Amino acid sequence: MGAYKHIKETFQKEYAERSSIYRQRISAWKDDEVVARIERPTNIARARELGYKALQGYVVARVRVRKGRRKRKQPDLGRKASKSGRFKSPGFSLQAIAEQKSNRKFENLEVLNSYFVGENGTYKFFEVILIDPNHNSVKINAKQKGRVYRGLTSATRKARV
Repeated sequence: MGAYKHIKETFQKEYAERSSIYRQRISAWKDDEVVARIERPTNIARARELGYKALQGYVVARVRVRKGRRKRKQPDLGRKASKSGRFKSPGFSLQAIAEQKSNRKFENLEVLNSYFVGENGTYKFFEVILIDPNHNSVKINAKQKGRVYRGLTSATRKARV
């Protein structure tokens, strides 16, 4: 077996057993910012599968998304019977929401892909791979602007089909 296969199995084993390393990681992450830039991917094997390279112009961000159904705002200016539903499911997944959050924070970068890294009772954590389209080491088509909002990443592609 190759090294990346061992890394992948170790990561899956830690998640399944909820090892002490995994729990310490999650408890540290929940105190971080909602979108935090990190030096290197937590799960390097998965990041490499999705297109990450250890080059300048590639950025990895960890994003925290609240689990469960999403709340709408309370209706104001009187009671509106049609608007009184408090909970609404948007048409995309928590992973797609994480990608959009990271793209709003890093506006000059484009989302390449994302993957799940962990969860606790309140939050799910995703790592989003972003690339700088203006950097010389990155080759990207000029038409790829705003791909996260148009359903061109793996998280939103499933919803479009």
